[in-house]
Amino acid sequence: MYIYPAVIHEEDSFWLEFPDLEGCQTCGDTLEETLGNAQEALGLYLASLTENGQPLPKASSLSEITPENGQTTYISTDINKYRRNTRAVKKMVSLPEWLADEADANNISLSKTLQEALKKRLSIV
Repeated sequence: MYIYPAVIHEEDSFWLEFPDLEGCQTCGDTLEETLGNAQEALGLYLASLTENGQPLPKASSLSEITPENGQTTYISTDINKYRRNTRAVKKMVSLPEWLADEADANNISLSKTLQEALKKRLSIV
C-alpha cells in the first residue's frame, strides 16, 4: 500500500493533483468520483515508475504542503492492482515427489499455491 498527499480543488467540478508526482492528476464530477479516480491515477503512475525501473518519489507529509487554493488529503493505492506485466511465465521448481502426489490427490494447483505463498512472503496483498 502506498500513500501520497494530494490537493483537491473545487470549481464547477473537482480536480486533484499529487504535488510529489509531476503530472499526476485527475478529476471528477463529484468528490467521491474524484477520490476513486485518484486511487487509480496514483496506482497507474506508481506502477509505471516501478515497471520502468525508476525509484518512487518520497511522499511529503501534509504539513509540508501549502496549497494556494484547495484542501489537502492523503490518497492510498495498491500498485499491484495496476501492474501491466501480468503475463504468466513458466518456472521450473523442485519438490519431493510425495508432496506433489499429495497435492495432486487433493486437487491443489501448484501454480496457484506458489503464487499465494510468494505474495504472502513478499507482503503483497
